[in-house]
Amino acid sequence: MSAFLILLVPLGIIIFFLLLSSFFVVKQQTAALIENFGRFSSIRNSGLQFKIPVVQRIAGRVNLKIQQLDVLVETKTKDDVFVRLKISVQFQVIRDKVYDAFYKLQNPHDQITSYVFDVVRAEVPKMKLDDVFERKDDIAIAVKAELNEAMSDYGYDIIKTLVTDIDPDVQVKAAMNRINAAEREKVAAEYEAEAERIKIVAKARAEAESKRLQGQGIADQRREIARGLEESVDVLNNVGINSQEASALIVVTQHYDTLQSIGEETNTNLILLPNSPQAGSNMLNDMIASFVASNQIGEQMKKTNAAKGITNKKTRRKPPPPPADEDVQF
Repeated sequence: MSAFLILLVPLGIIIFFLLLSSFFVVKQQTAALIENFGRFSSIRNSGLQFKIPVVQRIAGRVNLKIQQLDVLVETKTKDDVFVRLKISVQFQVIRDKVYDAFYKLQNPHDQITSYVFDVVRAEVPKMKLDDVFERKDDIAIAVKAELNEAMSDYGYDIIKTLVTDIDPDVQVKAAMNRINAAEREKVAAEYEAEAERIKIVAKARAEAESKRLQGQGIADQRREIARGLEESVDVLNNVGINSQEASALIVVTQHYDTLQSIGEETNTNLILLPNSPQAGSNMLNDMIASFVASNQIGEQMKKTNAAKGITNKKTRRKPPPPPADEDVQF
């Protein structure tokens, strides 16, 4: 009896471990593939699952989540510039094709990488470097279309492809930065030149307006002076002083007013030539006499012109009448 118990205890332990190994857990968003003696049997989804000990085994587990694969591709552009592109491929195993995803591909990451290399090295050499930056979405769309067509037969769905980085050679990037800097300096110089031109034009307009207003002021000043002189002459004529005497008096008055204005300034130097009082008096008398003589000459010319005008009116004859029609000969 004791020998039987000795055999029963190890057998019970073996049966316990066999039963314990018959149960297994499949995690969420995961599928487990069961084989019977190396042959595919079934696909188990998430939860507590049972398999026949010794007969069945778990061949593998497939991740059903969206995965991402980053591929770094180096290729040449149309303008002979080597550039490195980082392509991010987001893919997922199709739930209805878990069998194909597990058994048809040994290494799906390598397969996807090969297709990405093939598409990128076919598309980028058709573009210039600037076009690669501008049309990176076209590259991503081409990669996605090619991968979807190839990988759908193997149970993989390509969710999205992204061109996440474009890295030209260091010297090329330095040249591009210099071009950009030169372009910005050119624009800055154009703006500075335009601002300088606007300042010059505004200054010229201001000077022109200042000159115009200054000339208008001088003209108004002279007009008012002439009107004042005319009124002064009229007032002097009303008290019995003729035009020549009135003009001489106004000149003398303005002369002494000028001397008074100059004398009121403390920092003004005045030189009168000649220096003797008698000579100064003679100079003033000569100036008055010249002014009176010029006025007399002007009055005499007016009288002469008026007399000539009357004579011309008297001697002007009417033109002879045109001949009659019968006197015209042909």
